[in-house]
Amino acid sequence: MQPHGLIVVGVDGSAPARAAVRWAARLAGLTGGPLEAVAVWDFPCLLGEHGLVPPALDGFESERRAAEILAETACACTVPVRRRLRTGPPGPALVAAATGAALLVLGNRGHGTPPDAPLGTVAQYCLHHAPCPVVIVRRDQGREDGPWLTP
Repeated sequence: MQPHGLIVVGVDGSAPARAAVRWAARLAGLTGGPLEAVAVWDFPCLLGEHGLVPPALDGFESERRAAEILAETACACTVPVRRRLRTGPPGPALVAAATGAALLVLGNRGHGTPPDAPLGTVAQYCLHHAPCPVVIVRRDQGREDGPWLTP
């Protein structure tokens, strides 16, 4: 990775995502590169009589929660972090956010992944489609702060 290259980290509030943020922040501190946290939300859809339809206000709740996660991430970071809120399916939205980045950092699994799955669908999608290298960070079961790079 080139020094000072943009590091994009996907956040969803899960333990692996928090570990990914810590890892990415540590790397940004070592390289001097900017860090950008990206949260993605989408209108949840229900299958109804007329096909897929979004519930009346649930999408706005999803947007509000994604913005809260971004704010929490910024407060917890040890380096300055830009915040970006995107809408759409998470995999494609994160891949688009990583355009021009030096690195995309993700947790290995999010909220919707079964506990025994080693890799979630968003991480798998990004590994196959990202325009830059991807780092997948697992939550270290032995430590709350997760894996770190050594200075």
